[in-house]
Parts: sequence; C-alpha cells; structure tokens
Amino acid sequence: MDLQRYLRRIGFVGPAEPSLEVLRSVHTCHLLSVPFENLTVHSGGRVRLQLPQLYEKIVVQRRGGFCFENNGLFSWLLSQLGFQVTLISGQVRNAITGRYGPPSDHLILMVTVQGRRWLADVGFGAPGFWTPLSLESSSPQEQGHRVYRFRKEQDLYFLEWQNEENRGADGDWAEIYKFTLTPRKMEDFSEMCWYHQSSPCSIFFCKSLCTLPTPGGRLTYIGHRLITTTFPNEGTGSVLETTTRALKDEEIPVVLEEKFGIVLTSPLIPKDEEITPPPVMY
Repeated sequence: MDLQRYLRRIGFVGPAEPSLEVLRSVHTCHLLSVPFENLTVHSGGRVRLQLPQLYEKIVVQRRGGFCFENNGLFSWLLSQLGFQVTLISGQVRNAITGRYGPPSDHLILMVTVQGRRWLADVGFGAPGFWTPLSLESSSPQEQGHRVYRFRKEQDLYFLEWQNEENRGADGDWAEIYKFTLTPRKMEDFSEMCWYHQSSPCSIFFCKSLCTLPTPGGRLTYIGHRLITTTFPNEGTGSVLETTTRALKDEEIPVVLEEKFGIVLTSPLIPKDEEITPPPVMY
C-alpha cells in the first residue's frame, strides 16, 4: 500500500501535510476521481473490507466502491498523512419509507484538525458534499449549488440539505442521514456490508450503479441507463437539468470505461429492480 500511488490515483498534487487545506483538497480529489459504485456485487464478486483488498481494488485496479470501501480506504490515507481520524456510524434516511436504515448502515469519518472536528464522506454519492463540513457549527454551510447544516438532538446529529432548486432562508431542509460521534472499527460494519450485497431492501442489491460528480453536475449509470445531471448556472435562475440515455448490453462496458474509467474483469449483469421497503423501521 503506497501512499504516493494513492495520491496519484486521485490526482492530488502538492505538500501532503495534515492541514485543513490538504483535507479539503484530497476530499474533493477523491470524489472527482473514485466512483461511488457497487459493480462488484453484480459481476460475480463480493465486497470485503480488509484494507489491502480495498487498496488493490480502488488504487491498483482504478475501481470505486460504496461507503464502506471508499471511506474505509480514505481513512487509511488520512491517517498516513498525519490526520486524526475516527470512524463513525451513520443511518441513511430511506427515500421510500422516510425512516432510517439500521445502525452501521453508513460509514463516515470524523477528522480533527487543530482541535476542530470535521465530517468527511467520500462514499455517499448524491447529494454528498464536496469538502468536509464543520461539526462545530449548526449554521448553514454552502457548497456551490447546495447548502448543508447539522441539526443536533442530544448526542444525535442530523445532516440536512437544501438542493439546487430550493435554497434560501425559506427553503425546506431534507434529512440525509443521522449519526453519533461514537468511535467505530472497520469490523463493526461487516454485517451491514453483507446486508447491502444480499438484501432486496438495499439499493446496492437491487440496482447495478456507478456515479461520479463532475465540475458542472453528475454522471450516473443505473441498469440500462446513463443519467447526466447538469447544475444550473449561478445567477441565471435556470433549473437543474437531467437527461437519460438508454443503453444496450454491449454499450454498458464502453460507457463504464469511457465515462468512469472502470474496466471490469468479469461480465456485469445489469440490474434495475424495485427496492423492497425494509420490514424494520428506525
């Protein structure tokens, strides 16, 4: 596991020191370079959480992964750079039920820089944030076309956001996930990692997907679709634009390589099924 090779993989150039500027830079570089994807699940493989295997997949094979993989390996990178990193557990709000996933549903990172705590997450997809968010503030934190904030209830934090078309003092806030700052270990996420690969209640089992933010929007592959999202131009009043292109089986490997830089070593079985609402609500 070579630190410099990892930095080259994400396109980071500059002094690698444990500063807030470097944290923000490597976070953004990782998001723009490493796709959020679950293609291993749909090409005959199984996701495992040992760091050497994650390094081989993401850095050497130039693949991506979901939260346990991307954030798990990113925590190693930050530690090697000298940051104080704590793994914490999140529960993602279910878009179908409006309730939350089970404990250890999502792996996120708390990074402490000069005594201040930041939330880092390079393993969420949309509507993820580009640079770490300050855990020391409950005020809105603006990032480009989106605004985020933390709402706290005792020891529980709720991450909320306003989207590109709903920003402003009167805009509605939507919950993304909730979490506590209790430290976790990688093995604490093993059960949920398997759940997301095997349960019809998980999007990762029901849909083959890959997504990557771009400077002007986002590219997303799901099943037999390629979805291009374009953010509105600042100050124009235009709305978010989304276009969808239908894909044939033989087009999918080409799209994955050309748009996401992914070359699979096993045939992909495209999947885009309805997600079953989970029987247990949180």
